[in-house]
Amino acid sequence: MPTIYNVHDLPAPSSNITLDDAINYIHTKWGGESNFNFYQNAIRHSSTTALPQFFIMLDDAPPSNQTIIGCSALLTNDLISRQDLYPWMACLFIEESHRGRALGNLLSERAVTAAHAAGYPNIYLYTDHVGLYEKYGWTHHTDAYNPFEATPYRVYTKSTVPPSTT
Repeated sequence: MPTIYNVHDLPAPSSNITLDDAINYIHTKWGGESNFNFYQNAIRHSSTTALPQFFIMLDDAPPSNQTIIGCSALLTNDLISRQDLYPWMACLFIEESHRGRALGNLLSERAVTAAHAAGYPNIYLYTDHVGLYEKYGWTHHTDAYNPFEATPYRVYTKSTVPPSTT
């Protein structure tokens, strides 16, 4: 089973994956030609307990041969007009060869757990996907805009409070 790590808690020295590898991976999935320094600075100054946090998923190969197969983040804002809502699960990506196994849900649940541990009762995400996040307990909350497009995006929310076991 793949394993999820906060980028500051990588299993060094047994793993061949470093913080720089995580930064490069997340940037290649979400960044652009001119914003590497933005991603590098944000990720290097991220947290293991507060906001922001960045996560990577490593495959289940032996540590010396592991590769990154996905990522996600827990952010104060995900460049969306509803800045009154936070925190945001963002930067979710799963390599195409690993899709269809609900690994994206595992990464989103890591963000939910981290938000709960940081004291937030709810978490948000925005997307243009309809029907994907609902399968995993997210509910449509409202619509909002990012600064690059005029079309609204769907904002979803999920409680971070674990279900009662009593």
